[in-house]
Amino acid sequence: MRRFQHYIDGEFSDGEASYPSIDPASGTVWAEMPEARENDVDRAVNAAERALYEGPWAKMTATQRSKLLYKLADLVAANAQVLAELETRDTGKIIRETSAQIAYVAEYYRYYAGISDKIEGSYLPIDKPDMDVWLRREPIGVVAMVVPWNSQLFLSAVKIGPALAAGCTMVVKASEDGPAPLLEFARLVHEAGFPAGVVNIITGFGASCGAALGRHPKVAHVAFTGGPETARHVVRNSAENLASTSLELGGKSPFIVFADADLESAANAQVAGIFAATGQSCVAGSRLIVERSIKERFVALLRQKAEAIRIGAPLDMATEVGPLATKRQQDNIGALVERSIASGARLVTGGRKIDGEGYYFPPTILDCDDVASPSLIEEFFGPVLSVVSFETEAEALRLANDTRYGLASGIFTQNLTRAHRLMKGIRAGIVWVNTYRAVSPIAPFGGFGLSGHGREGGMAAALDYTRTKTIWLRTSDDPIPDPFVMR
Repeated sequence: MRRFQHYIDGEFSDGEASYPSIDPASGTVWAEMPEARENDVDRAVNAAERALYEGPWAKMTATQRSKLLYKLADLVAANAQVLAELETRDTGKIIRETSAQIAYVAEYYRYYAGISDKIEGSYLPIDKPDMDVWLRREPIGVVAMVVPWNSQLFLSAVKIGPALAAGCTMVVKASEDGPAPLLEFARLVHEAGFPAGVVNIITGFGASCGAALGRHPKVAHVAFTGGPETARHVVRNSAENLASTSLELGGKSPFIVFADADLESAANAQVAGIFAATGQSCVAGSRLIVERSIKERFVALLRQKAEAIRIGAPLDMATEVGPLATKRQQDNIGALVERSIASGARLVTGGRKIDGEGYYFPPTILDCDDVASPSLIEEFFGPVLSVVSFETEAEALRLANDTRYGLASGIFTQNLTRAHRLMKGIRAGIVWVNTYRAVSPIAPFGGFGLSGHGREGGMAAALDYTRTKTIWLRTSDDPIPDPFVMR
């Protein structure tokens, strides 16, 4: 059985306790994970603070930081297959997806390596004579990063990359569900030559590890990806240390298809948008909003594609949909599907967990006449698509915005002016037009409403890990007058 360790202050160590990790494809224990508790958290945060102010990292130039990031990017690229196999084993995400995604993660580290020496201050044309004033951008401080199990090497790269470019140090908490690839990634950080304490990687449970990390008095910023309910705890905990927060949360993303769209292209994008990663993606296009005149034809096309999807072992390159990450999630999705059907939704395909070993759930489509159906409101985080129809563009926009979330959205139409109107009207942080799930290190992403605040990716993310310092320099050699002598 594989045994993993924390990475704290440049060394690999066991936690205060340990727990078994389950292979979602078989439901059996495959590895032992370290469990961080408050003492481990305190040790990691103190190491990060020392590295920030006292160690060699504090004296490094931006160019030196850049070289370390480039080396890390090369190591990620060289070890992508090993990391992919670990992520697949520990989370059930299929190997064809983890392999491609982790290979691309290296590009995020390369992008932020290039940004390291582009973070600039400024000179202020101040309104006072004999004064020069500058703004310096400095690291915001020790950053706590809380990363979920799904796409964790990607979701950690969009935090670690910009934070390192800005000169921060950090403690990264991998999800207790499937932390293996991020704990293994620590070996690449070590090999790249980052000074001890700059990057610390631990795992543990929310109450004993996550809460202690988020409220630690030496943490200046908390970068969190996860669900809204946990995010509320993060925000409450940050009241203890007044840390700033960036929150990348869930979604109930609308996928709008008009009658003039290329239906084959739209169907392929919809299948990728909801059934890829077994639907376990924060940007999953889980609400299909389709023009009524083509609804029957389009749903039939989707059903045909959904039922042709190959479900199987996640390490098999031929598999297109693998298991869910946890038994808990499998049960939650099954219960939500049943509630939706009971409230009037019509089951088009799928709908019941697959019997046998592992946490499998088939691609599922629900036709929902009632916009109050639970499947249109609650996030499944699984391979379930909910369908609703519209007659007019205004109705499509209303349905798209009828959600507490606002992370992603998709529009499929050949009408360019209509697309522009909808781009402006949709309340979401990402709008994809005639495509879906496209990402790039250059393009920031983040949400509105219950999908959180702050942005990850792009130059803006690096600046979010800095704070400005205002420097005043008096240029006159004349003595400053005594303020208490009247003249």
